[in-house]
Amino acid sequence: MSIFNTSSEYGLLAKLLHWLTFLALIIQIPFGFYLVGLEFSDRRIELENVHILFGITIFYIVLLRLIWKLVNPSIQSEHNFFKGQNIIAKTNHFLLYVSIFAITISGILKKLYMGEKLNFIFFNFGFEKDNFQLADSFYIVHIYANYLLITLVILHILAVIAHHFIFKDKILKKIT
Repeated sequence: MSIFNTSSEYGLLAKLLHWLTFLALIIQIPFGFYLVGLEFSDRRIELENVHILFGITIFYIVLLRLIWKLVNPSIQSEHNFFKGQNIIAKTNHFLLYVSIFAITISGILKKLYMGEKLNFIFFNFGFEKDNFQLADSFYIVHIYANYLLITLVILHILAVIAHHFIFKDKILKKIT
């Protein structure tokens, strides 16, 4: 198997980054909902730090994935079952990236405007002044971007199921 994409199949790195992102999001999203329900405590702060570090790691993985996607050709669709299919697929993929970046950036800005310093793996950063009103605004963006991401992932999975079972175009074989 090649590390690079071919016209009919994704390469090893594209597959690895795709499934790594999926698995990380399957862990991170419920973890975030779990955190919301916790009372403020030292344990919650520890878990939030794990959530933040994991979220920043996802951000870096998705950034790497997007860069790889831009320099590596996408596979060609063998079938178009209806007009607009490619537009819907590309829009969903674009919005998946936008929502992941919106979640990460809004989460980071929420924490920074709360007056906290963050570990960005490669460096630490914090603002000199806090702004709780802005922090609350970014938290709202963080929440709604998560709901958008959940919706887009569900649509993505439903499209894969439809392609696999209804259209029988072996789409899963291309990404596994």
